[in-house]
Amino acid sequence: MAALALIDDIRFASRLMVRELGFMDATVAATNYPPSAVHTILEIGIRGPMTSGELCDFLRLEKSSVSRMVRKLIECGELRETADADDARSKQLSLTAKGRRTLEALHGFGRQQVSGALKGLSEAEQRTVCEGMMLYARALRQSRAEDEARSAA
Repeated sequence: MAALALIDDIRFASRLMVRELGFMDATVAATNYPPSAVHTILEIGIRGPMTSGELCDFLRLEKSSVSRMVRKLIECGELRETADADDARSKQLSLTAKGRRTLEALHGFGRQQVSGALKGLSEAEQRTVCEGMMLYARALRQSRAEDEARSAA
């Protein structure tokens, strides 16, 4: 088990990153959208069309929350809902032209934010940041999956 001081330092860094990335604000990434909507646009834009159920699983959000958020994004013209060719009961969510423009703006904002943060670091430090974040994200996902498996047993 990791030392308590190390655990507390990682927790502190995680909270600081959340605040610095703007996730404590009502809206993020220079949009009028909350974090869950921004992540929805990003993930559908990166991964392609998906159902609300897939979105729930991927973003780890409740079905009712995703349903409300998807409705708002459709009303705002960011998403469209189309019947699945294989299953008419299932609806695929995809980005509209407006949604694709928002996606590009989100990518631009995010890239500028990361670029600004990395500019004061050496190339080796930049790689260390990337590798450390990837390791930590994978470890969090693995720990969650193990917890869920224990709960299901």
